[in-house]
Amino acid sequence: MSQTVDRALSILPLLAEGPANLEQVANRLGVHKSTALRLLRTLHEHGIVHRQPDQRYRLGTRLFALAQQAVENLDVREIAHPHLVELNAATGHTVHLAVHEEDEVLYIDKVESRYPVRMYSRIGKPVAITNAAVAKLLLADLPEQERRAIAQRLDYPRYTARSITDATAFLAELAKVREQGWATDLGGHEESINCVGAPVRGPDGRAVAAMSVSAPNVVVSAGELLELLPLVRRTAEAISDEYSGKTPEKERQP
Repeated sequence: MSQTVDRALSILPLLAEGPANLEQVANRLGVHKSTALRLLRTLHEHGIVHRQPDQRYRLGTRLFALAQQAVENLDVREIAHPHLVELNAATGHTVHLAVHEEDEVLYIDKVESRYPVRMYSRIGKPVAITNAAVAKLLLADLPEQERRAIAQRLDYPRYTARSITDATAFLAELAKVREQGWATDLGGHEESINCVGAPVRGPDGRAVAAMSVSAPNVVVSAGELLELLPLVRRTAEAISDEYSGKTPEKERQP
């Protein structure tokens, strides 16, 4: 039975390359045409593959519907939380996870720092969208036209002397973030708080969330916080891999 399942699943990558006829499927699997036909018929009955009028087979719409449903039901917070806790334990600093919903970027998880100083951020609370590292990451991932439209309708409060205060500067910052793949907020929202973040990406490569590490400058300087960037990015990549269903390298090795 396991061999049958293995053969059936091996058909899907072939059809992902484009429609294929019965002979091509049989040759790829290394089986007789009658065996390949039985597998294709079963997959066809379940809507996983579709037989075209020219007798070639392609991936079926049921497969795409299942994939979309699975993605929609993924809880990025549940997946990310253990990684955030691990990063917090390694650094001692506050760790956030945020998502973009409509015109707001919201914190959906937070692991507090070990030191007495606490940040005012709360789960469910919108971030300072024009300055927060997580907001820059999520907006930078949007198509250019959408980025520009959002930038034009935002307000730009001057929280500190380092705040971004107009659309032109904000779009330039988003372009920089998009190119480098990470973001900072070095005193732009709160004079005494610095932050560095990285995106969490889904199977299609788009940012589904963003995570960050924040610390007051009385604990670590901005330069010291930036030294944590490689660790922050590795954490974001680990969350992305798990969210996308990728097997970590260490698990693939025998």
